[in-house]
Amino acid sequence: MVSKVFLLLVLLLVCGAAGTHDHKSKNASHLAGIEFPEHPSFNAVTSSATTGCSLPNSKKSNPSQDEGFDNRDDDDDDDDDDNEEEMEGGGVGGDVKQTVKLDLKRRWARREKEKESVVESKMRDLARIQTLYRRMTENKNQNRVSRLKKEQSKPQAAPAAAPESSGSLVSGQLIATLESGVSLGSGEYFMDVFVGTPPKHFSLILDTGSDLNWIQCEPCYDCFEQNGPHYDPAQSSSYRNIGCHDPRCHLVSSPDPPQPCKAENQTCPYYYWYGDSSNTTGDFALETFTVNLTMPSGKPEFRKVENVMFGCGHWNRGLFHGAAGLLGLGRGSLSFSSQLQSLYGHSFSYCLVDRDSDANVSSKLIFGEDKDLLSRPDLNFTTLVAGKENPVDTFYYVQIKSIVVGGEVVDIPEDVWQFAPNGAGGSIIDSGTTLSYFAEPAYQVIKDAFMAKVKGLLVVKDFPVLEPCYNVTGVEQPDLPDFGIVFSDGAVWNFPVENYFIEAVPRELVCLAILGTPRSALSIIGNYQQQNFHILYDTKKSRLGFAPTKCSEV
Repeated sequence: MVSKVFLLLVLLLVCGAAGTHDHKSKNASHLAGIEFPEHPSFNAVTSSATTGCSLPNSKKSNPSQDEGFDNRDDDDDDDDDDNEEEMEGGGVGGDVKQTVKLDLKRRWARREKEKESVVESKMRDLARIQTLYRRMTENKNQNRVSRLKKEQSKPQAAPAAAPESSGSLVSGQLIATLESGVSLGSGEYFMDVFVGTPPKHFSLILDTGSDLNWIQCEPCYDCFEQNGPHYDPAQSSSYRNIGCHDPRCHLVSSPDPPQPCKAENQTCPYYYWYGDSSNTTGDFALETFTVNLTMPSGKPEFRKVENVMFGCGHWNRGLFHGAAGLLGLGRGSLSFSSQLQSLYGHSFSYCLVDRDSDANVSSKLIFGEDKDLLSRPDLNFTTLVAGKENPVDTFYYVQIKSIVVGGEVVDIPEDVWQFAPNGAGGSIIDSGTTLSYFAEPAYQVIKDAFMAKVKGLLVVKDFPVLEPCYNVTGVEQPDLPDFGIVFSDGAVWNFPVENYFIEAVPRELVCLAILGTPRSALSIIGNYQQQNFHILYDTKKSRLGFAPTKCSEV
């Protein structure tokens, strides 16, 4: 059984090596073979409706949603029209902010495939950690610094225009679908959104580690395979390109080398790089996103959020596991959460159900102030800190002071948690990383502490990826040490055992779900460790909240 898993790991490593591309420096083009000037996307206000894509498109499970929600009967339409009239005129400038709640459904792989899932999660996480590391170091030393120097003589970008809502600011909840990507071979979470006029359904990866919202677009010159058709701006009456002379064009990085802005109606090209072979390039634009708002009466309403800045990607590369694109929740001004601040305030939260939950049980994503959460006595806060001289304002950094295993603080040098001179290091909380990772020597010390404190269980030494692992066959409730994180401001985050030990083989083998990264690298609190905690991101007060919660009941 274990030998099969090891063989799978070897195959994954070989395949991964075969698919690896050399990375050029930031001063050279990362998109070999793609000639931007010849493509009309960079020289016209709207893109051509023709496509060079030949990837298969699967049918949508609910075609009626793709036609602008026309499946409602006449009585419902009349009621919705009445409600829309009641909601008009509230404007965005009022003091009252809405609360938006999204359902996040999980699609788990079968339990007998847990071993393969563990190996795949490790491989995905390592690629993502490399991505985050390179984005921090190269963004700090080359990308934005050199770009700022080049553009010092140019006019400063104006503040981004706030999106507009079609209704008044009535307190309500937004219900969409956010699913785990485990069944698709992904450790990320997916959120269903409706884009354009009429609204079209797309599944986007939710990512607190990036800012830009983007979707694969027609015409598709170089795109990865996704579930369902690509977004076509020619079929949306609300799509608007941002011109290259528009101050908002300075909010995105341009392709390398930058394209000259000659014509008044020339589009704003963007290039967003994820550090590995993943990237997206296309037109920076505005579009209407439609969300499903549940009113206090319990009746659903459709709410349009207009003028959302996003990337219409015509060249997209990377492993995005069937998604149509990505929805950024980072701290930067381009992220979906930042753009919605004028509507819902400066906070959002999510609550992720545990991996043993029924597939029909939903996780939740909430935009706006959650009064129920804020009133809880067991809600703890720690400060969100900034990176050292760090222009990368995307990540949610926290300052770890120490680690507690089995009730005792383990001996980890304090400098492990500090930022490195090159801008790397520090600790972040991240929705896109599955397991948790601690920089060396912290990981080794944590692992040794667990091995010293676990008694009476047989150690399994030849299981790949995770260590230590224990044989728990016939053991009803294994006696495993407590685990907690102490932050520099005194906050303490204690975790239930199921958040840091994973059943690698159900009812037979449990393994520590924590791994290491090189010294001076990034430490990450991943989404597995966040299960059944309500996590609050409050950027106005620069704090992270966490409260133990049965997320299936939120």
